[in-house]
Amino acid sequence: MSRFPSHPIARPKRLAMLASLAFTLAGCASFTPDGGMAPVKGRVAAELGKDTVKITSPAEAAQAKARVGTLLARPLTADSAVQIALLNNRGLQAEYNTLGISEAAYVAASLPPSPTFQLERVVASGELDIERRLVANLLALLTLPARRDIARTQFEAARYRAIEATFRLAADTRRAYYRAVAARQTVGLLQKARLSAEAAGDLSRKLGETGAATKLDQARSASFYAEVSNRLAEARLQAGTEREALIRQLGLWGNETDTNLPSTLPNTPGKLPPSTEIEAQAVRKRVDLIAARLDLDAMAAELGLTQASRYVSLLDLTGLANYARASEDGVKKRDYPRGFELEVQIPLFDLGETGVRRARETYMQAVNRLVEKAVTVRSEARAAYLTYRGRHDIWRQYRARILPLRKTINEQAVLEYSGMLIDVFDLLTTTRESLDVSVAAIGAQRDFLIAGVDFQAALIGGGSASSSGGETAVAAAPAAGAAH
Repeated sequence: MSRFPSHPIARPKRLAMLASLAFTLAGCASFTPDGGMAPVKGRVAAELGKDTVKITSPAEAAQAKARVGTLLARPLTADSAVQIALLNNRGLQAEYNTLGISEAAYVAASLPPSPTFQLERVVASGELDIERRLVANLLALLTLPARRDIARTQFEAARYRAIEATFRLAADTRRAYYRAVAARQTVGLLQKARLSAEAAGDLSRKLGETGAATKLDQARSASFYAEVSNRLAEARLQAGTEREALIRQLGLWGNETDTNLPSTLPNTPGKLPPSTEIEAQAVRKRVDLIAARLDLDAMAAELGLTQASRYVSLLDLTGLANYARASEDGVKKRDYPRGFELEVQIPLFDLGETGVRRARETYMQAVNRLVEKAVTVRSEARAAYLTYRGRHDIWRQYRARILPLRKTINEQAVLEYSGMLIDVFDLLTTTRESLDVSVAAIGAQRDFLIAGVDFQAALIGGGSASSSGGETAVAAAPAAGAAH
């Protein structure tokens, strides 16, 4: 710590110049009117064709609620479900609050360091000593432009993470919608099958009373009815579970949960997108990869700042303006000493090497994570397209070949049974096989639609589908039926 005398008049001017320099270097950022949401809204509208909003006032909340009510009044579609989720899901609002926190950090980083004012008054033996100090963090002031740029980059990365959260919610909502509708469609199919099985069982029982049907035929009919009833109960349970999963994505509760789901899945797209430049699109458009690049840029700037300031860890400038009064031989004397104090802290034991090493390792860690993510993004894009194309071929085979053939088989089996060419066992076997195929076809259509969602998420961001018990339950049902 060292002291340097200064002219009492020039010192206030220098302090004023220092304050002016602080505000000149600051280039203070200000809060955006929408909390940084404009780029988020623009990207969501461009990629999804939907609106998203950050609710910050009761008026905005009422407007969003009214719009959700209008959408719920109509039969729910995949598009309307996504729009409801973007307006009503509180988890998404929390992600937007995270963006607001990042903006606050950016604005704070753009402000000059606040000076510290100290006042000391000492009275002793008729002497009065008043000491005034104005302390400024000179190191923070000199590094202000660099820290401001780092915070700006981090804020931009937070925007892309908010976009990614929006894409993820939209993709998860579509997946939940397709699963819920497929489960309901399966319930409808099994309800019709149970009615047919019940009618067949009644007929078999009446024929048994007249001696036209054996006890074996009656038992087979009753067993088939019980099996279908059991599968219907499982399907209803699955439908309720999938419906609740969709409701959670939509952020609904109370009377709002009475949504009007369609009874069948929507039509599937006829043409698939070309496979060219899928990897390039994913690397260019994936918002999570863009956010990782921005984070890396911020870390590179932090590393440069750490290296530039490694030899000085503290640099404070203090302006002094004192007043002293003393009495000597009955004569009062006054003095107005002025000056400044410069406090410097130098890391003598490591010369800043530990901080530089930590920053360098953190930066290289981010580099390796980014390269890993780029490799993963490319692989996810290829895998998503392969799955999408494969699910398309499977569903097309069901629709174009398997279902028409099963219809022909059913019609022929009924004709042959009416002509007494086959017995009840053959007819029940044909009916069971057709039921299994129909349930599997619903699952194939659902999986194709979900694969389309996964493919889009692999290109723009939003995460891959998580495992769902619904798919396992539907797939296991045919195997259970075939065991009889």
